[in-house]
Formats: sequence, structure tokens, C-alpha cells
Amino acid sequence: MHDGHRQRLKQRFLDSGLAGFPDHNILELLLFYTIPRRDTNELAHTLINTFGSLSAVFDASFEDLIKVDGIGENTASLIKMIPPLYGKYMEDKLSKCTEITSTEDAGKYLVAKYIGVKNETVMLLCIDNKGCVINCDTLSEGSLTMTEIAGRKVVETALKNNATSVILSHNHPGGLAVPSSADVDVTRSMRAVLKSIDVKLRDHIIIANDEYFSMADSPKFSLVFM
Repeated sequence: MHDGHRQRLKQRFLDSGLAGFPDHNILELLLFYTIPRRDTNELAHTLINTFGSLSAVFDASFEDLIKVDGIGENTASLIKMIPPLYGKYMEDKLSKCTEITSTEDAGKYLVAKYIGVKNETVMLLCIDNKGCVINCDTLSEGSLTMTEIAGRKVVETALKNNATSVILSHNHPGGLAVPSSADVDVTRSMRAVLKSIDVKLRDHIIIANDEYFSMADSPKFSLVFM
């Protein structure tokens, strides 16, 4: 009975993707690949009830996942792999775009970079004179805050990548995609430092979950870039 159910669920996915799948069926389908001889439907329900939602299951720590009866290390590892795997997929897919021509392009690219990132992380998106992405370097993660990022590191990163323009970004884990007064001060400082080496600071984008905020597009903060 289980084998027939598994095959039907797999075939449904192959025929139409995940459209119309309840969250527990999506999780159940994933669990097939580490739990070969057990009904995973009940376990999928248990995971969602324990953590509250499908996304919360993927965001749960490895340690919390293996506390759930029926979840071993292999299954917990597979679950933890999904968000960063999706992030790498999106990063690779978007890297094939020839240009960052709009705030939307930059926002989508950076949101993908921050998938699965739990700590405050500062990145610098380096762009060439044709508007193409050269690289996206992490400037700090976890211990340093935006106010502690040294202008020297930003300059070194821009020069290393031979960038003609850059976009600064950082995330607000568990918060809102809204700049603080410290973010504004750092933006102003980094713009001046980069201008001294003839590199344009195009934007400072703040990420929160799957949302982003462009300071350059905001009437309240756009003067910082002029």
C-alpha cells in the first residue's frame, strides 16, 4: 500500500510539479528519499505540527530536528540542505543574467544569496562597466555589525573584483527590511570612500526573509547616493 502511494505521489509531482500539493505532502515526498520503508505521511504531519509550518521545518536547527521521533541524522541533513540548495540554484540561475539593470534585478539576486542565512551578514555585489555581476563577496558574518565594517575592506573588495559600481547589502534576521540610522550613516560613509577610488555605490539593499528594501529607490534615503 505504501509503495503504491509513494509511486502515485512521485508521478503526480513529475506530471504537474508541486502545484496543489498540501504542505505535508511536499514534506512527505522529500522524506521518501531517506526513509525508504516507513509511512512518512504521519511523520510529515508531526514535523509541521512541531515547528508550525513547512518553512519553519526547513528553518529548524539540526539539533531540534533530530529530537523529533523518527528523524535521524540523514533525514535532518537532507531537510537542512534544502534552503541553501535553493539559494545556490537561484544564485547560479541569476548569475547567467547579463546585467543588473534594475533594483528588482538586484533585489532578486540578493534575496537568493541570503536564503538560509541566520546571522547578520554584510555583502558587496560587484558590477562591471556593462552592468554585469562580477562577484558577490561576504564582508562579514555574525560578529561584525554594519557600523563596524571598515571602509578599507569595502575598497579592497571592489578593487579585487575590478568593479566600476557596487551594491552594499545586509540582512535583518527576524526583523524588518527597514534601514536604521546606523545603516544610513554607514551608507554615507561607504559612498564617500568608494567615490575616492572612482567606484559608484549604486544602492544599499536591506534583506529580511524574502523581502528587500532599496535605499536608493526610497525618497527618504535617495539623497545619500547623490
